[in-house]
Parts: sequence; C-alpha cells; structure tokens
Amino acid sequence: MGRNLVTGGLGYVGRNLARHLLERGEEVVLFDVPSASGPPEDIRDSVRVVRGDLGRLTEVLEVVRTQQVDCIYHLGAMISMPAEANPWAAYDANANGTYHVLEAARIFGTGPVLFLTGIATYGPGAPETVNEDVFQSNPSQIYAATKIFGERLGEYYHHRFGIEFRCASLPAICGPGRREGLAAYPSLMVHESVRGRLCRLPVEDSARLPFIYIRDVTRCLTMLRDAESSKLQRRVYSINGFSLTAGDMAEAVRRLVPGARIELLADERIAGLVRNMPKYVDDSRAREDWGWRSEYDWDTTVRDFIATLEAHPDLYP
Repeated sequence: MGRNLVTGGLGYVGRNLARHLLERGEEVVLFDVPSASGPPEDIRDSVRVVRGDLGRLTEVLEVVRTQQVDCIYHLGAMISMPAEANPWAAYDANANGTYHVLEAARIFGTGPVLFLTGIATYGPGAPETVNEDVFQSNPSQIYAATKIFGERLGEYYHHRFGIEFRCASLPAICGPGRREGLAAYPSLMVHESVRGRLCRLPVEDSARLPFIYIRDVTRCLTMLRDAESSKLQRRVYSINGFSLTAGDMAEAVRRLVPGARIELLADERIAGLVRNMPKYVDDSRAREDWGWRSEYDWDTTVRDFIATLEAHPDLYP
C-alpha cells in the first residue's frame, strides 16, 4: 500500500490510526484544520501534516493531488456538541466534506476510501441490538444526519463511479486520551484510577452501551481496507467490541487497579440519553465477509490501557 491520507488526522482516531499505519511501515499524511493541535511527539517526525478545510473542494483536491494519495481514511468531522452549536458549519464540514473527499477520489483515481460512522446514526428509539439491516433514520442531531448522508453518498459513488467506498459503523470508542463526550466514562475510569485520582462520573450503575477499544478500531480500518473487494457484500459494516454496564466496568477497574476510587452518580439527563441508544451491535456480516474479530474485551482493554498510561506518562498525564 502506498501513501495514506487521513482527514481529521489530528483528532483522536486519526492520530491513533497514524501510529498503527506507521507501525506497518506505511506513509501517512494527516489533513486537518489550522486550529487543530499538532501531532503527538511520538509521531511528529514520521508524518506529514497538511492544514486545510474539508468544506473547501479546492483544498481537498490539492492535498490529494500534491501528496499522491493512494488510500483515504476520511475521519474528519465536527462532532456532536460543536455541531449542534453551529449546524451550518457542521453541514459544510461533514456533508460537503464527504462529498469533496469522494470527488477527489473520483477525479484522481485513488484506492479505497474508508469512512467511519457509529451508533449515533440510529437515533432515539432504536432497538437494543442493531446491525446493517436496521434502517432506522431518526437522527436527533445534525452530526448523525450528516453521517447517514455520508453512508448513502459513499454507496452512490461506489455504484455510479466504482469508488472503493468502505464504511465501518462503530460502537462508542474508548482508550488512552479519550476524555470528552457522553461515552468517555470508561476511559476516564481507567485514566483517573491509574493516576490515583478520585473519579466521579454522571452515569448510573446500570447504564449500558456498546464500546470498542481504540486498538481494535485502527486494526478494523486496515483490515477493511485490505479485504478483497469480491468478498464485500455491502459498503457499510457494523462493528462490535463489547457491551457491559457502567457498574461492571467500574468493578473490573477496581479489581485491576488497586485503590481505584470510582463513584457513579446518576444524572437523569445523561441516563435518558443512554437509555435511548442501542445496547448491542451484531457484527456477524463483517465476521463472515472479511474475517473481522475484536481482540479486546473490557478486561484486556483495561490491562492494555494501564500499560499504555504507565509507558507514556507525558502523553497521558
């Protein structure tokens, strides 16, 4: 595989994907907005960084052309809370941005375009278990609406122009450095406990969401990229990691981090949001078509998380 372009490359998934690609000996170009922080110190000298705006077609075309891109991981997007604060900018970055990436892939004939969506696309009232055949389009936020649009537009570009669009629909992501958002509570449990700090979280003991560890996310993306086209029966694949209650997660952290102090304090607003989200993901299609299997359950996630924090105290204070 040649040169990889990662849009949103300075975000959480982007920088972890960059590490994974570099470990595989691949070239990486990170594309992100001028306001984004620079790459972490451990990869700073190994990646190229190009600043630009997904909402501007000329800038997307320019980076794909000048960097001689072979594969695009389109991760760039305005996430939920900032998107709700400025839905017009979110539409430009998320909807127009995806269109611009697909146009660049068409014009310059790149290899696969990998895209990420997630359980937020199902919206309130989704069934407890979801997969690719649950076509419930009831998004309550513009972030989810634009992600659904991206899935459908990618499918169109595949069928109309032959673009190798491949999408992974993920559960919530956890891992070192994941500190913001509704679903950050598993990451905060581990991080704060390892650092010896009290961890108070506004989730009830019975709160349950599906999660996936960041190492599984990056491996999933490269597995999907490398999958033989003839084996792919669809363009969008549901991906699973593990599903536990917040109480069970906290208990495992207390067992693996002696002295961990975790308090779960129910917040009715957050509890209501969690209750309206899917609890399980059926990823049997990904397993059947291209051999996907998650490698991390919650226990192995916590163990690897601890080892990463201990090995990199400056990256994860």
